[in-house]
Amino acid sequence: MALLFFIGLSILSGFPAQGMTDEEFLDMVQEETFWFFWDEANPSNGLIQDRATNFTSHAYDCASIASVGFGLTAICVAHSRGWISYNEAYNRILTTLKTFRNGPVQDVNGFFYHYLDMDTGARYGSCEVSSIDTALFLAGALFAGQYFKGTEIETIADELYRAADWEWMSNSTKFVNMSWTPESFFGTSYWDSFNEGVLLDVLAIGSPTHPKNVDCWSDMQRLSGSYGGYTLIYCSPNNPLFVHQYPHIWIDFRRKQYNTINYFENSRKATLANRQFCINHQDDTEDDSDDYYTTYSSKCWGLTSGDGPSGYTAYGAEPGGGLNDDGTVQPTASAGSIMFTPEESIEALKYMYENYKDFIWGKYGFCDGFNLDRAPDWKSEDVIGISQGATMLGIENYRTGMVWDIFMQIPYISDALNKMGFSDTGDNTRPEKIDLKSEAGSNTGDVWY
Repeated sequence: MALLFFIGLSILSGFPAQGMTDEEFLDMVQEETFWFFWDEANPSNGLIQDRATNFTSHAYDCASIASVGFGLTAICVAHSRGWISYNEAYNRILTTLKTFRNGPVQDVNGFFYHYLDMDTGARYGSCEVSSIDTALFLAGALFAGQYFKGTEIETIADELYRAADWEWMSNSTKFVNMSWTPESFFGTSYWDSFNEGVLLDVLAIGSPTHPKNVDCWSDMQRLSGSYGGYTLIYCSPNNPLFVHQYPHIWIDFRRKQYNTINYFENSRKATLANRQFCINHQDDTEDDSDDYYTTYSSKCWGLTSGDGPSGYTAYGAEPGGGLNDDGTVQPTASAGSIMFTPEESIEALKYMYENYKDFIWGKYGFCDGFNLDRAPDWKSEDVIGISQGATMLGIENYRTGMVWDIFMQIPYISDALNKMGFSDTGDNTRPEKIDLKSEAGSNTGDVWY
């Protein structure tokens, strides 16, 4: 018994990655990441910080509704893994959903302000009502409703989803608008091209009360490009990895095909192209070029939106053309893509942990970003809720498929996918394995699910 305690304590306190199995390592990463959603929440209203310090006790006062959405799902996963009790999970989620249904959080035609005051739930500063962040919140709420099916949580989650008026948010156009403010009304940008808005389209089309026509999905712009031997649909201009991760956190696209496109496979290609970009731009010579960086390697890669030396930045890679990189790596880029590229992602996470844990590993796991090409070496002092969510939930889908399995049981989701024209490429059971052989010729292995 004492030996088991010592082994568990060693793992949680920073035991070398070589001393852990992949399962032990991923369990450690997941659990440390989860505590952000639990400890950085206001238990009286369920609101969760947009970001938190990872190495000090300084507290912010700003909640993010997207962080709440990821957190609602993360709390269910934490309960399933025994990190918190049923009553702890149920009561925290119920409190959160009541905050959004009953107040103090106020909606605008079923949509919510992007940022909220942690204590009062009021609009934070002059931020916008955000359609995509509302979608992320609703995805988490619907997941929690399905996890606690037959309870008050399911009832309130359904009410919140039904309240979202997607037609109003479209401002009499084909596509859903990105934002609205009481000062300027609707913004100038719409979800009219391929990006993380795929999740939003599924929710909008599946709405039982205010559904969008399927042309918001069928008529969106889809840009195709190639890099490193991978041809894929990408998000202009920088193609950060989060746009490929977020819809797949909840929706299981593995056997879904639309017009010959499998979007799970597309996200796998995007991840491998992102990794190849880092390999191709690794500075392993004496020449300090502005375009090559020592941070990058085949084992240290991942460009997505996150903290950088100059602030929060939309980092990205080819294909896309609008390159934006400075040597900063976000661990969530490889972690959130583990469901697409398990071998490469696990290798990267273990490498970063083993080599830089004293620098980048804090109370909530990996910091949001780091850059070894800045003097002195730079790291983010924070973690960010949406990055924490992609890390924890992407790992869970790789390990068990739990988030997929539960979310895909929601009738609204399957109805939406059918309306959108997705067809099943095989039976609806989980495959014995998925063959992940890259077009570039390297065998990434057979991944068991």
